[in-house]
Amino acid sequence: MAILENIRKRTTVLILIIGLALFAFVISGVFTSNDFAGTKVGSSVAEVNGDDISIDDFRKEVENASRRFGPSLSSTQLVNRVYDQEIRKAILGQQFEDLGIDVESDQIIEFVKTSGYAQVPDFQDENGFFNAEVFKSAIADWKVNDPLRYDAWLQDEKTIIQSAKERLYFNLIKGGVGATLSEGAFDYKMANEKVDVQYVRVPYTSIADSTIQVSKNEIQAYIDQHKEDFKQEKARDIRFVYFEEKASGEDENAIEEAVTALLNDTVEYSEENDATDTIAGFRNTTDMAAFLDRNSDAKFDTIFKAKKDLPSSVADTLIALNVGEIYGPYRDGNFFKVSKMMDRKSNGTVKASHILFTYEGAERANPSITRTKEEAEAKAKEILAEAKKEDAVFTTLARDNSDGPSAPRGGDLGYFQEGVMADEFNDFCFANEVGTVGLVETQFGFHIIKVDDKQDIVQVATLSREIEPSEETINTLFTDATKFEMSVTDAEPEDFGDIAKEGSYTIRPVNKVKEMDENLPGLSAQRGIVQWAFNDDTKVGDIKRFNINNGYAVVQLTKKYKEGLMTPEDASAIALPRIRKEQKAAQIISANQGKAMDVLAKDNNVTVSNASSLTMKSPTIPGAGREPLVVGTAFALDQDATSTLIQGETGVFLLKVIKKEEAPKIENFSTYANTIKNNAANGVNLGVYNALKEGAEIEDKRSTFY
Repeated sequence: MAILENIRKRTTVLILIIGLALFAFVISGVFTSNDFAGTKVGSSVAEVNGDDISIDDFRKEVENASRRFGPSLSSTQLVNRVYDQEIRKAILGQQFEDLGIDVESDQIIEFVKTSGYAQVPDFQDENGFFNAEVFKSAIADWKVNDPLRYDAWLQDEKTIIQSAKERLYFNLIKGGVGATLSEGAFDYKMANEKVDVQYVRVPYTSIADSTIQVSKNEIQAYIDQHKEDFKQEKARDIRFVYFEEKASGEDENAIEEAVTALLNDTVEYSEENDATDTIAGFRNTTDMAAFLDRNSDAKFDTIFKAKKDLPSSVADTLIALNVGEIYGPYRDGNFFKVSKMMDRKSNGTVKASHILFTYEGAERANPSITRTKEEAEAKAKEILAEAKKEDAVFTTLARDNSDGPSAPRGGDLGYFQEGVMADEFNDFCFANEVGTVGLVETQFGFHIIKVDDKQDIVQVATLSREIEPSEETINTLFTDATKFEMSVTDAEPEDFGDIAKEGSYTIRPVNKVKEMDENLPGLSAQRGIVQWAFNDDTKVGDIKRFNINNGYAVVQLTKKYKEGLMTPEDASAIALPRIRKEQKAAQIISANQGKAMDVLAKDNNVTVSNASSLTMKSPTIPGAGREPLVVGTAFALDQDATSTLIQGETGVFLLKVIKKEEAPKIENFSTYANTIKNNAANGVNLGVYNALKEGAEIEDKRSTFY
């Protein structure tokens, strides 16, 4: 009572304190200019050549994409897909605006004719053709009476307009794509002029990498000379220890024992009746469905199954059980199970093959088949006589004669149970012995059927318990993760590995994580870890524990990569092999100047080789690989001439031209010119967009919001 009295006396003060706190909460949002999502109102998710892509519009597109794709894509995958789509629209939209490309309403209708709307019967005339006026009337009706459908049309209209503009734009470019007869002639010669050579190759592998010393300055110089090859995005390296929430050996034993305990009857004392009751176990229960509902993670499956439908690891054992027999406990994946044979149907599944002869008008008949029903029957009877011969190969007859989709498989239909096939087909298969061949008619045509095999089908009841970690195991895991986190946080950053090793924990490194990555090897989708790694406040060496699906990950940020050119350390994996190759080439050339071919081969412990019919279009030397400079040099030499030492892709070459063969004369090269033109036109859409994107100034701000 004294406490309540004190509170009443200070009511005014409390109200004032609460009011000030609320005011501070509200006004903090005003000064930071942030909305409730923590983002600036009117901010953009990207900037393309100075034009913003609004985050509000972007979010609407993500929502639309989410409705279209459902759960098949993760949230990050949806964002990335929409981002690529919006960047494309922005880049091409700038081109459309510069060129004055637009689409009028009449043009939209023309594009609608090639869309899914044209296939809707409501928009077709009596002949099945798209009727533009009916379609326009429908849209007007939606606008007044069906706003949701009208909104959906507006979204589709945007897509149609964008596609129409793109088609117009790319067609304009394709209109300027061509190829001259001279280009056709050159392409023909590249493919058909041939040269035979004799050569010696001194491979770069003849000099050990360890003998080539490359300095940091040399790597930097190489980077400066080849900047395009060493551009990098912003990235992060991390390493982590994963504490997986999984059942211990003790947990597995306990679950197996629990399953075993349910096999037999148990006696329980009933306080209500002051007597003991016998509770039927899995072995003796008379109500299997109710028993499994109470005690199993899976319900009673009453469907009869063939052997192939049973768990593969125990299928042979289960199919051999007699009715009433039990097998288990056994492990199947992440479950302990006990199975009981409830019932069996002898020969309940049949394996059959058939040869189908269909005819014009039969159900699902291929439109190209024009034979009559009478002709199909006559052909079926003719082949039936062949199929019944002792030396007949049914699979061959089916491949050569059947009109059915199973023809490539020799007519094999696999196993099926009663009621799956057409009645006449079903009755023949289940009424006849294995090996029987006969003819039946169905709505699909005439079938020559061979009964290949029969198997029993069984009804199996399975008591199943998932193998899950116990509460004790989960608590221990949490304790271990917490202790490890505290140990590495209190230690020096470089001690992370040693501490993990002391605890027998596995360290998993993940290198070059990108800012919009989601999946991390060993952890799957962990967007939160990526966002933490790219947070400006996260420093190299920082450590954080993340609660993830099935456990915890203690993560350390180990390296940051800035956008731009790689450092010599980062570039060494790419640059070193190239620099070594150049230096090896210089050494080989310097040591072998002026040597004849046989001397060069002897001094370098290699052989003189021959290569014939080399072409410039496919500059590959058998045994040496792709060598465009070497092959090009051969074509530049006269017959019987010998080259100087050539720095190739895989070694230093010396070659002699043995024979040069001119391309056969042809009257004109229009076919080759047209091929060049068509190939160029086919590559316009992708090539032009990629060039525009590469030349655009794009600022990606996705990571601010997602």
